[in-house]
Amino acid sequence: MSEAQLLLVTAASIAFVHTLLGPDHYLPFMVMGKARRWSFLKTMRMTLLCGAGHVMSSVLIGIVGLLIGARLSALVEIEGMRGNLAGWALLAFGLMYFAWGLKKAGRSHTHAHLHAHGDVVHSHSHDHQHEHAHAHTKSGRATVTPWAMFIVFVLGPCEALIPLFMYPAAQQSYALVLSVALTFGLVTLATMMAAVALGTLGIRNFSFRGGARYAHALAGASVAVCGAAISFMGL
Repeated sequence: MSEAQLLLVTAASIAFVHTLLGPDHYLPFMVMGKARRWSFLKTMRMTLLCGAGHVMSSVLIGIVGLLIGARLSALVEIEGMRGNLAGWALLAFGLMYFAWGLKKAGRSHTHAHLHAHGDVVHSHSHDHQHEHAHAHTKSGRATVTPWAMFIVFVLGPCEALIPLFMYPAAQQSYALVLSVALTFGLVTLATMMAAVALGTLGIRNFSFRGGARYAHALAGASVAVCGAAISFMGL
């Protein structure tokens, strides 16, 4: 195996492991898709859009840094700062969504209706949250979540990508630099998409009593945990 092939295999392997070990790459899309009743295709489109922004931001910073002759330590420091910012942004977004979800759950309630069919009387309940879901989907608030997630993911760095640029850059092989970026980006996106697809299909039919009422709060809490893991545990 040539040095170039070895570097590309390394880039693909690191991208795969890096993505799987970071639940922030897939968990937010799974829980938000479930809470907001996104279709499977919409969930996958959001994953692709945010994942592309996540990868391209680091690729652009890395390429610009190489063009201006920035040192590896400087680029790593920039990525570290972006990582801290992204972690806190994800934590703040999750906490705000969690608070909004609790408020929304407090407004939802059920009430029963009695119906008579001949000699038989039966009852069924209506959930106001379910009845008004369509109206909430069309509200301006519904458009905030996708954009907020996109911004958070653009801020998030691919720390493992920058060191991979150094060897081909030192050899002045800019075609190999682009090949490394393309390989790392495609494997990262493919891994994100696969993880989100499997997770989404796995939780699609999962429900528990009262779960619909607290779905948004649980989604916000899950996102906040991801942000906390990044900010305090360095994941």
